[in-house]
Amino acid sequence: MTTFIQLHLLTAYPAANLNRDDTGAPKTVVLGGATRLRISSQSLKRAWRTSELFEQALAGNIGIRSGRIAREAAKILVERGIEPKKAVEYVKNIANCFGKVKAEKKPKDELTNAETEQLAHVSPAEFDAVKALAHRLAEENRPATEEEAALLRKDRMAVDIAMFGRMLANKPEFNVEAACQVAHAFGVSETIVEDDFFTAVDDLRQASAEDAGAGHLGETGFGSALFYTYICIDKDLLVKNLNGNEELANKTLRAFTEAALKVSPTGKQNSFASRAYASWALAETGTDQPRSLAAAFYKPINGSNQLEVAVRRITELRENMQKVYGEKSQSVHFDVMQRQGSMKDVLDFICA
Repeated sequence: MTTFIQLHLLTAYPAANLNRDDTGAPKTVVLGGATRLRISSQSLKRAWRTSELFEQALAGNIGIRSGRIAREAAKILVERGIEPKKAVEYVKNIANCFGKVKAEKKPKDELTNAETEQLAHVSPAEFDAVKALAHRLAEENRPATEEEAALLRKDRMAVDIAMFGRMLANKPEFNVEAACQVAHAFGVSETIVEDDFFTAVDDLRQASAEDAGAGHLGETGFGSALFYTYICIDKDLLVKNLNGNEELANKTLRAFTEAALKVSPTGKQNSFASRAYASWALAETGTDQPRSLAAAFYKPINGSNQLEVAVRRITELRENMQKVYGEKSQSVHFDVMQRQGSMKDVLDFICA
């Protein structure tokens, strides 16, 4: 049977704009008839995957997500003395390996048409193979054949591809099913998005009646909430994606979970310094069908003791789920406000 790891986090953010919509305002969702702040799963995953914490723990095992894989190969050719137009032609088969090649009539620069329209997520081994082939093509002054441009592989898989998956329309046999699912985080309380009107002063303007006034006027949206975040990881699929390397899987789980507990999305951080650690976390492991505990917050929590009420609600809901459905999952938690448990307890538990 499949072993699932489920993480439930409560993280409090003061004034923040961590994840913006197309108008620049904080993203929201209507839940239980009330508007809540929201952080998209894409924003959360990118913040964790690219964090210094994750990268240091898993150096050499993290992939690259880009539409410029073949462009990097063309760049190597140009640096080795090949004309840009020829370089683009030489790497066309490499680009075809990762997606649909751009064919712009008026490209931004000479190497634009070595890019693909889609982003491709590649492992370090695959990217190294691209660069090695580029050096060989430059030395032999010739284009890559279709056979040698088939650089995708399933061994030595990158940990972030194993966790979050990849989809290649042109090469479905190299698709990877994600072992990790991340829900959109949402505020447990109803929130009204506010606007911060601000001015910027021009230091070289003279303080005179003729030259008075701000150098710039603007406004930015913000809000504050206690966010509930739910994460589900298929441990068996993660190990399978990593070709049976359980040691690397546990290392990945440990680094990923610590990042989820500590790392905030980067949106408007210089304006709000909205960095926060999770105040409460629950980790569950077992073979029961996974489920979110979001139902605990369909009725918005108001008042000054939101964290206390949120912990009580989510704990009661889990106990009710276990009783009604006969769940047998094991769990461990920590509570910063009550000084109960520790992050180490949680990390050791999910890697046991």
